[in-house]
Amino acid sequence: MPFPKLSSSIVLAPMAGGFNTPELAAAVINAGGMGSFGFAYSSPDHIDRALHQTAALTDGPLNANFFVFPELGAPSPALLAEAAQALGELPTPTRIEATKLTVPYAQNLDAQLQAVWQHRPAALTFHFGLPPEWVVEQAHRQNIAIGVTATCLTEAKLIAAAGADFVVAQGWEAGGHRGIFDVEADDEALPLLALVKALSEDLSIPIVAAGGLMNGGDIFEVLVAGATAAQLGTAFLCCDEAGTPATHRKVLSDAATETVFTSAFSGRPARGFRNTFIEAMAGKPMLPFPQQNTLTGSLRRWAASAEESEFQSVWAGTGAAKVRATSAAQLMATLKQELARAAIRS
Repeated sequence: MPFPKLSSSIVLAPMAGGFNTPELAAAVINAGGMGSFGFAYSSPDHIDRALHQTAALTDGPLNANFFVFPELGAPSPALLAEAAQALGELPTPTRIEATKLTVPYAQNLDAQLQAVWQHRPAALTFHFGLPPEWVVEQAHRQNIAIGVTATCLTEAKLIAAAGADFVVAQGWEAGGHRGIFDVEADDEALPLLALVKALSEDLSIPIVAAGGLMNGGDIFEVLVAGATAAQLGTAFLCCDEAGTPATHRKVLSDAATETVFTSAFSGRPARGFRNTFIEAMAGKPMLPFPQQNTLTGSLRRWAASAEESEFQSVWAGTGAAKVRATSAAQLMATLKQELARAAIRS
């Protein structure tokens, strides 16, 4: 099973943080696409519950996505103090204490995957690097396809050599975290179409294109360029079934500011709407990923409860202005109609 057969060539992007819900994933699946969950920060119990609830709503192809977290030692006391001070100096109405770091700094992947092995979704995907070899072997024993995000041809070749069944080509336009393997390396910053064309000329495994795709015309372009399917995230954020907070929906509906990359929320580059937090944190000390993500946790929780979008991580791709507020079923129907019209025009 190189890549699950889809009637609509549309994959719901896995978005960590509660945006993907069983209802959203099931609606996409039942309309002929692939549903997804972003389980990077999820506990094993949460993963088991989400997969169980989705299975009650659909029996189609589902993708479970995880981050490849780095192994980190404790940060130096000096850097930790500087990073915490930077957060304390933010112009918030009330002072927010940085969240204390605790070991381990990330969820245990082995424990997280127990629910995956039990429920056996169609695909298991990874962001930020290659999964351990044993994960690929176990997935293949259970007929689960493995996919990994690539931002350039070099990463894509490593993914294919590792035995992955497909690659998720993430263009520069994508919202959320940039999937580059090495944050210290130079990012080639390839736009999606250029990336898909480069990968399709060199790879024999399927390509799922991701980054800034908002309508059927966008999907048609990446399919013509060599992609097997198109992955959309921002396009689904204002769907009725999405777990998108009200403040995030409002910023999306306004789309009055540009999207930019920042590492200040998590320690890794991620694209979201420019706001006070991003501007105030420019050039300030921060911890590596995922320690910075933990450190900013209390701030993000306060911002969410206070509906202060200026201090939230409002992730979105470059096509955010085209987002549509509707049901997932209706959006899927519209996307397929637009795709068909684009094919006829060509």
